[in-house]
Amino acid sequence: MNKLKAIIVDDELHGRENLKKIIETYCPEIEILGLADSVVNARKLVNVHKPDVVFLDINMPVLDGFDFLEEHNERDFMAVFVSAHEEFGISAVKAGAVDYLLKPVNIKELKQTVKRLFYLQNKKSKDEIIYETGKLIIPASHGFNVLVIDDIIRLEAEGCYTKVIIKEGKNAIVSRTLKDFEDNLPKEKFFRIHKSHLINLKYIKDYSNLSGNFVTMIDGSKVEISRRKAPEFIQKVKTVLNSV
Repeated sequence: MNKLKAIIVDDELHGRENLKKIIETYCPEIEILGLADSVVNARKLVNVHKPDVVFLDINMPVLDGFDFLEEHNERDFMAVFVSAHEEFGISAVKAGAVDYLLKPVNIKELKQTVKRLFYLQNKKSKDEIIYETGKLIIPASHGFNVLVIDDIIRLEAEGCYTKVIIKEGKNAIVSRTLKDFEDNLPKEKFFRIHKSHLINLKYIKDYSNLSGNFVTMIDGSKVEISRRKAPEFIQKVKTVLNSV
């Protein structure tokens, strides 16, 4: 069994060292590559080690664990919160964490979390996106689905997953990042307007620059355009319209 690479983020030295010791003792299938005492230093470790898992404290000075995950909205690693405060459980799920461990860490619960991490890692490795002319083949619980590309209205990043919103069809959740889809979908039709949003230009209903930049899609969804992407988006729309 290949080991999962991990880092630990906790502002308290005892918390970092204690979790490292517990994992190395009871879960040797996890390889701890580094320890960080802040979100700033955690960023550096993520860039250097490209971990599979980040064990993450919540309450830290300046930037907390949720700030860290928000910075990595489209992430290639799995996050496990390790906190002394049980009231953040629901927020952790919404932030896309794989699990939530309470301090002091229960060994049995930790082992269950590690099993889940391996399950998700193995599932992700099988979840390939295959592009064929006019179609995408995406993994599903029963096998795979074939999507007609022209039926995709937009795609939205949800942590390690991507939500695919389909015209007159059932939406799909795929355990691949938004960038994976961006790399596979035709760039003349799809545009990344935000770190969390990739849209089909064909299905734009209107655009507004009042109180920010937003597009409304034909399904009624209002999607933000990042300030940096706005000029490129406007030029892209003009190019598409001129080619019609």
